[in-house]
Amino acid sequence: MTLSQAATNILDQLADLVKQIHDTDFKRPSDILNGATIGQHIRHTIEFFLCFENGYMAGVINYDKRPHDKLIETNRELAQSAISKAQQFVTSLRQDRALKIEVGYDVDKEEYVVVDTNANRELVYNIEHAVHHMAIIKIGIRHVAPYVKLSRDFGIAASTLRYASAGISNN
Repeated sequence: MTLSQAATNILDQLADLVKQIHDTDFKRPSDILNGATIGQHIRHTIEFFLCFENGYMAGVINYDKRPHDKLIETNRELAQSAISKAQQFVTSLRQDRALKIEVGYDVDKEEYVVVDTNANRELVYNIEHAVHHMAIIKIGIRHVAPYVKLSRDFGIAASTLRYASAGISNN
């Protein structure tokens, strides 16, 4: 499976969730998610892909400068549209290229360190980041919208699935 296919699979799973969940449950704060909503986690995940797209075009990625678009986290149609946009970008990626990423860890000032990266590495990062948030989303779905049917591998890393299917026991 290519990186693009892996990312598309993840985005398909998110799109399927958004289709199934009711509007009220999409934007309902959940105690189990520390007051966050399913919509907020989906928006956060998708905005990383969109930041990657913008950075890919500009040559410099900065995930801190995402818009935190309240409409994506409260409107399922806009969330679907953002997912589709991310899917189009991911499927259009045909070649790796050198990029820069700006990262900032000072909470008192907006200062960034610039690090060399590349498109493939950032796609890997987005896949891993999405799987992590999907694991959190799955917890929220069980609490807020248990009627939503998620695929068996939703929010589970491919390596974990391989490990489990090999029948390896932790005992």
